[in-house]
Amino acid sequence: MTLLDRYILREWLKILGLILCATMGLLLMQALYDNFRDLIEVGASTRDILFYYAVTLPSYFSIVLPLALLLSLLFVLGKLHRNNEIMAMRAAGLNIFSTTRSLWMAGLVFCGVSLLLNARVVPWSVETSRRLLESFEYRAEERKGAGGSLGLVRSVAFDNSRANRMWYINRYSRFSQKAYGVSVSELDLKRREKTRIMAREATYDPAAQNWTFRDGRELWFDVEAGEVMRSVAFKERTVPHFNEDPKLMLMLSSKPSELSFFELERIVDYFTTEDNPKVIAYAVRYWGLLADTLGPLIILAIAIPFAVSGVRVNPAVGVSKSIGLFFGYYLLSMLAKTLGGNGYIDPVWAACLPNLAMIGIGAFLFGRMR
Repeated sequence: MTLLDRYILREWLKILGLILCATMGLLLMQALYDNFRDLIEVGASTRDILFYYAVTLPSYFSIVLPLALLLSLLFVLGKLHRNNEIMAMRAAGLNIFSTTRSLWMAGLVFCGVSLLLNARVVPWSVETSRRLLESFEYRAEERKGAGGSLGLVRSVAFDNSRANRMWYINRYSRFSQKAYGVSVSELDLKRREKTRIMAREATYDPAAQNWTFRDGRELWFDVEAGEVMRSVAFKERTVPHFNEDPKLMLMLSSKPSELSFFELERIVDYFTTEDNPKVIAYAVRYWGLLADTLGPLIILAIAIPFAVSGVRVNPAVGVSKSIGLFFGYYLLSMLAKTLGGNGYIDPVWAACLPNLAMIGIGAFLFGRMR
């Protein structure tokens, strides 16, 4: 790495660090405004609150990093442009790629950082902070003597099209891991009900991967007539082939944006879009997180051409064009995700098309530079 490369990289990293600290601080203040009062109301101690925000903070990096990269690049390159340093480098015989070589190398490193954030750090942060908040709420409810109402999730519906089973759970307690008011229907290939198990209570055994139902009744149906053929009450019954994990059921009751990368991966691996059309939105989110890995390179491609435009062009004009193109990229991403979520295009293409479009635009802009 030459002296020039180290100089440009050092100037950029200093500004990037300042912008990251500033934006992370703003997001932390927003998080404090959103749920600090809730943490106080559930009786969280000072230590609990500090630990909760320390765990939550890494989840903001994937949000902050693209914007921080763009602003820091525009600031540093604009400063070099105003001071005629870019012109001096070009006069010395360096082309634009040689001038910004260290930035592209750093961009590749940040692609790896983005992959690490999306695949490991952010999922850990999201899941751990959620479990912490739930534990605070359980503790508060337990002090109030809530009993069986701890951590209740109401009206859980789950259609396992792969196994032709449909579940409905009136209430599920995350704290006791028990389901109340359970109804499970087994269907034939034409989606007609064959049998139904109804029970007051049911529990899932993760080790054996089966469900045990208590105080219930099993019904057998004539699939042609839709009438009950037989009805048998039972005190307790374990059904070995009912292997649906309640955690997976609860994931499908959450918005895709609320789930971590690991949880999205589990949903996408378990289902196909043909099995369950509801999975499309989760698949779009999953592939979108993977496609975001290319974000640093795309930001370089749209920032450099405008930030180092000709000497007769006001740097503010190039900066405004670059920011406008960045927001165009954001709008294109939203459009592609909407089309993918509604099934108009494949989830993989919904994630890749905005990036491919920006790569094409960046290549065109670089091709025009002399």
